[in-house]
Amino acid sequence: MGEVELAALLCAFLAGSAEEQRHYFDVAGMKRYVRVDCETDRHVIELGLDGSPSARDSVHQALFAQHLTGKTPVVILIDRDGYEGRFEFEMRHVTKAAGVLYLRCSEGAIQRWAATSGLRHGAGIDDLPGPGAVASSCDLQALRRVGS
Repeated sequence: MGEVELAALLCAFLAGSAEEQRHYFDVAGMKRYVRVDCETDRHVIELGLDGSPSARDSVHQALFAQHLTGKTPVVILIDRDGYEGRFEFEMRHVTKAAGVLYLRCSEGAIQRWAATSGLRHGAGIDDLPGPGAVASSCDLQALRRVGS
């Protein structure tokens, strides 16, 4: 499963969120835009895949989206191999230094959470993985606290 599909699943956890939102800005007389992977009323969320140096771009994108929107920047790295590798290690330290919330979710946890969504109650509220069995592989509860 690719980054776009995983972003769609993660955005579905957040009631009222939108994926691939465009934000426009002008530079040198030209209209440009950036896309935010997932956006809520309080957060701009960028996703990256583990094992990929391009995941580093997520920090830049989240900070620029914060500049354009005034919302809290978040980076979520998707863990596909079950351990903290080089780029996850870097991301954990760089996001802390930059003041960006960093979360990590396993691809399997995202897919399982999405597959069982119909079995959970509370439609219309945030359906964030958190305390319980899934917490060790995808705890997004911090999104409830940050930027509120």
